Amino acid sequence: MSPSLIVDNIAEIPASALAYIGDAVYEMQMRLHYLLPPRTAKKHHQLVVNQVRAEQQAKFLDKLDLTDSESDLVRRGRNAAGSIPRKVDPTTYQKATALEALIGYLYLTDRDRLDQIFTQIFSYIDSPAPP
Repeated sequence: MSPSLIVDNIAEIPASALAYIGDAVYEMQMRLHYLLPPRTAKKHHQLVVNQVRAEQQAKFLDKLDLTDSESDLVRRGRNAAGSIPRKVDPTTYQKATALEALIGYLYLTDRDRLDQIFTQIFSYIDSPAPP
């Protein structure tokens, strides 16, 4: 089977399934982003975990420049958030799920746009923190 999924109608895929795929793609991209320079496994893990937290994902979502159709998908993804962990604000968790759904959708449909989204995210990560 080829690595790309062929779907006649992407709308048939539930937003929760898009978020499931998006979660894996997002974490892999974060791992790749922190691959160089070489670090200890512990430091590598800490850097990635800081970026895959729901709070951080929600912040990134708020900063992204999205098209109207992407914004519609984000709304669909926000509504698909399942059971919310006790330690996370429900709105934050919904935004994180929405970002993951968007990433999952773009992974399946438009890798060039997905690259643009990650370029935006990495620019926020790599920009110096305000004083």
